[in-house]
Amino acid sequence: MTLFITGSLLVILILAGCQLSRSGYESAPYSVKRIENDFEIRLYPKLMLVETPTLRAGDGRDGSFMRLFRYITGSNEQGQKIAMTTPVFMSETVSNPTMAFVLPKDYEASRVPEPKDSKVKIRAIEAGEFAVLRFQGSRSDELESQSLARLIDWVNNQHLKIIGSPLYAYFDPPWTPPFLRRNEVMLRLESSP
Repeated sequence: MTLFITGSLLVILILAGCQLSRSGYESAPYSVKRIENDFEIRLYPKLMLVETPTLRAGDGRDGSFMRLFRYITGSNEQGQKIAMTTPVFMSETVSNPTMAFVLPKDYEASRVPEPKDSKVKIRAIEAGEFAVLRFQGSRSDELESQSLARLIDWVNNQHLKIIGSPLYAYFDPPWTPPFLRRNEVMLRLESSP
């Protein structure tokens, strides 16, 4: 009985810790225009990003995560520390895959410090409408492909037009158990009336 209680408490602490680690960060703002089962159409404002090239696997083992992390911890022209936010965005372009951190909402383009590392760039994602599917699990090509296929099918069934490449959003630190992870695949849509 004691083992069961101890195990239950441990599970509760892990669940609470994972939830608290995600909620401790500012997230990219958006408003929900429509929800249908697991799918959403969201409106995002213009987002400022700090971005770097990554390998196709995009898990940061190529140094991409640390390049971005160094930037927000002061390796920029002003030596300015910038708060970590969620999600971490991963692009899905074959020729130019990238990893990006969203800069906090109070950063205007003119206030963003220039990176010291030439592989780190500042760019904006223009405001727009996105179809989004949330999914759980560890990062994998298979899970991402399945999620993207589901989202594309849904968008096509809604007679919406996709513009641009998929964008993956990851909200949790690597120690979060896969079944608790919040991951999303996003597709920019041609704005509807």
